[in-house]
This record gives sequence, C-alpha cells and structure tokens, in this order.
Amino acid sequence: MKALLLYPLFPQSFWSYDRFMELAGLKSTIPPLGIITVAALLPADWEIRFYDRNVKPETDADWDWCDLVILSAMLVQKPDFQALIRKAVSLGKRVAVGGPYPTSVPEAALEAGAEFLVLDEGEMTVPQFLEALDRGDTKGVFRSLEKPDVTHSPVPRFDLLQRDAYLMMAMQFSRGCPFNCEFCDIISLYGRKPRTKEPEQALGELQTLYDLGWRGSLFIVDDNFIGNQRNVKRFLRELIPWMQAHQYPFTFITEASVNLAEDDELLQLMKEAGFYAVFLGIETPDQDSLQVTRKVQNTRNPLVEACRKINEAGMLIYAGFILGFDGERAGAGDRIQAFVEQTSIPQPMLGLLQALPNTALWERLKREERLLAGDSLPAGDQNTLMNFIPTRPVSELAKDYVEGFWQLYDPQAYLSRCLRQCLSISPANRRQQTMQFPLNKGLRLFAQLVWHQGIRRAELRRQFWQQLWTIWRTKPQMLNMYLGLCAAGEHFWEYRALARERISEQLGYDPMEPAAAPVLEPALTR
Repeated sequence: MKALLLYPLFPQSFWSYDRFMELAGLKSTIPPLGIITVAALLPADWEIRFYDRNVKPETDADWDWCDLVILSAMLVQKPDFQALIRKAVSLGKRVAVGGPYPTSVPEAALEAGAEFLVLDEGEMTVPQFLEALDRGDTKGVFRSLEKPDVTHSPVPRFDLLQRDAYLMMAMQFSRGCPFNCEFCDIISLYGRKPRTKEPEQALGELQTLYDLGWRGSLFIVDDNFIGNQRNVKRFLRELIPWMQAHQYPFTFITEASVNLAEDDELLQLMKEAGFYAVFLGIETPDQDSLQVTRKVQNTRNPLVEACRKINEAGMLIYAGFILGFDGERAGAGDRIQAFVEQTSIPQPMLGLLQALPNTALWERLKREERLLAGDSLPAGDQNTLMNFIPTRPVSELAKDYVEGFWQLYDPQAYLSRCLRQCLSISPANRRQQTMQFPLNKGLRLFAQLVWHQGIRRAELRRQFWQQLWTIWRTKPQMLNMYLGLCAAGEHFWEYRALARERISEQLGYDPMEPAAAPVLEPALTR
C-alpha cells in the first residue's frame, strides 16, 4: 500500500506566529504529533510519504503515486481539510480521515466525500481500519468508546519530519484531564481519567529525538501535563538524571492547570528538569464566571499569587483568557487587562467564548435553544463572534475583545511586559540559556530584531536598546527567551489589526468606533 499522509494548512491565527516564523527562517511552530503517531501504527511494509502542508506542500507526483490518502485535522484546519478530501475524491483516491475535527463532527468529512473515518484514538481504531482494508471494504466508520492504554502507544515517526523547519519538537506524556470545565472538549475527546506513558517510554521518545539530532525546545503537548500528579512526578524524577547525562539537550514547555502552583515539589522537579514555560488556562479573574463555567480549580487560591509562584519556579507564563461567560459583568475586558498588567503575562491569548461540539456547554445551550441557526460550529480561531446567544450584548463583547486585544498588544506595553516577566523568573541554571534556540536561527532572528525594533521603528528604538541592556546586565541567561518574545511581537502587532478587521467584517462595523454600533442587538437577559 502506498499511503500519502497530509496535514492540512492552518490559517493565520494567534498561534501561527507567521511574522516570527518569517524572521527566524522557520515554517511552523510544532509538528503534528497525531498523524506521525498514526504513521507508526501502519504496517511496516506500507510505503509512506508524509507532508505537513504548513512546511512543504505535496506534489502532483505524490498524488499520482499514492493508493490511499490519510488526513488528520483540527477544527481550525477545516477549509484545507475539506478541500483535500474533495481533491482526493476527484482523483479517484481512497480517503481516510481522523483527528479532533472529524471525531467531533464526522458528518462534515462524510459530506466532503471521505470513505473511511478513523475516529477517536488511533491506537484503538487504526487496527479496525486495517482489518477493514484487508477484508476489501470500501468504506467504514471506526469508533471506540474504550480509551487505549497509552503505555502501548508507539514512538511517533519523528524521522518523517523536516525537523529544522519547526520552532520546537513535540511529545505527549498523557491524555485526558481530571477537571470538568463546561466549555472544554478535552474531556469529551480523551476522558477525565488522565492516562500516562511510563517514564522509560517517554524517555525513549526523547532519546529518539536526541539520536535524530534535535537540540532545542520541546513542547509536551498534554492538555494538562499535571493531570496525574503521581505519575508526572515519577517521570520527572527519571527525566532529571537523563537530562544531566545528556548535557541538557532540550528545554521544555507544556500546558497545565493553575493548581500547579499548589505543589511545591512538582514545581521544583519541573525546574530541575528544564521546563522554561507553561501555558495556563486562567480564563478570567472573575470568580463568579469561573464558578459558572465549572473551572473550580482556579478559585481555590489567588490567581496572582499562583502566577508569582510559577515564575519563581523558573517558568514563563503563557495564558488563555475568555470573554462571554453567562452572567459575565460589564467591564470584564478591563479586568482581564488589569490582571495581565499585574502579572506581566507577555502573550495573553484573548478570545470570545465558543460552544464546541459535544461539550457540556454545547449540550446546555442546545437545550436552552441558544445555539445560532445554520452552521453553528465555531471557526476554531480566537477572533470569531460567539456561535450562541450570549447574556451580554454582542456589541459590548466585541468591543471588549477588540479593544482589549488592541491595547494588550500595543507595542510598547507588550515589550514592557516581556521585560518584566523575564525579570520575575528565577532560572534554575545561572549559566545556561533558559530557552534553547539553534545558533544559525538565533543569529538571523537577532539581526532582524535589531533592524525592526532597534532601528526601523522609531517609537520602539530607545525602549528596545534600554531593555536589551537590562536583560544582558541582570539576567543574561534569559536572553534567548526575551529575544524570542520580542520577535513574537512582530506577529502580534500584525495580528491585532487582522483580529479587528475580522470582527468588524462579522459585525458590519468597527467595534472600536461605537458611533457605528446598532442600538439593538441579540442578547439573553437573565
């Protein structure tokens, strides 16, 4: 069997870092771990060609060569995903699809023409698909209510990647999350009982990347790395000596719940293992909204203090914030901005609440008949109006979002937060760079930064050089991280204009110019 594995294009989004990638000579932030894990589940005698279309497109010769096309996608990749299905069908190629998007909305893939839907987790459903092919089946939908034991998950096919095109590599330690946030689809996709790999299994994946020559940052892509704290500590205790023996070839970033700050031992282990950053789902500083959305883990301790503790453990904080929770009070955007300023979080991801399929929020809004008519699926990015009727006026929410994003990513305010965040971090090693970056890419990036922020932008010139001197003089081990944050600003300064444009197109007016707003708008009074 000749299988062509394709990963669809991402549109420009908060996380695409388009301008940063251009400055650094890179193509994408992280590789698609799911589809290269599927590649490892396929028979050894299959011929495989893989393309991450965000790095390099396939050719007409690849389409002619293949017997089968395999696609994996998230919701935000919907346009290219459906276009690839239609192209395969038009060329008479069999198509098999999987990933979070078709798992949540299988009918969309079927309507586009996919013959095989390999849904849920591949360790359970890829074998079903292969058996169907052996029987000569020409179509099928393969699902599994049972969750796989990830201790039997294969090492992903990292060898298929054009590794030097990515900002960082990726690995997964666990699936699932113990919490019950109403808006989150992770528990519907992967369950509330976190399943983890064995420490030696995870170290084997790191060794594979090491042997392939990767040195630098690595994203542990778990939706909640600390969901099973006992097992993650077992892993970290074995990771620390592995890192020491290999002379610290990697630095790590991951996602975790805010209760990470409650466990001093876990923070210390992550620091010693080389974790330089963590993404937190803070969502909102409003305690009443956190209760409404069942994010109770964020209500147990002051959020500002939690951020301080994580910084002191040597980790930079990325964080997500959401507008539009039921019962949200006016001024929510201002309170998020104040929180970000107080904590110096450099890259807050601000978005409008979306009801994702199969979540508790989706089901509740469906019962309440609040999902919007027509295609109520969210677009999958952060600058899309809600796909349901909110309890606040849409114009108010849109204004909070656009103004909030615009002000959070004001160039001078952004660079100031980058400096303050880096100065607040207590790195584990006073001599080694907190974040690793390949020398050739780093030199190119630094040269681009000097030109764009140190020379070309008159309004930033003085601030750039003063802050660079401050970092170099007081915390030189933070230099790579700081320069990376500065470079990312070039992406966000473009993206804030795009976000404003997209929301304005959906509304029919610019929410930052209130005189243009209509008097009456859809909102639910409670």
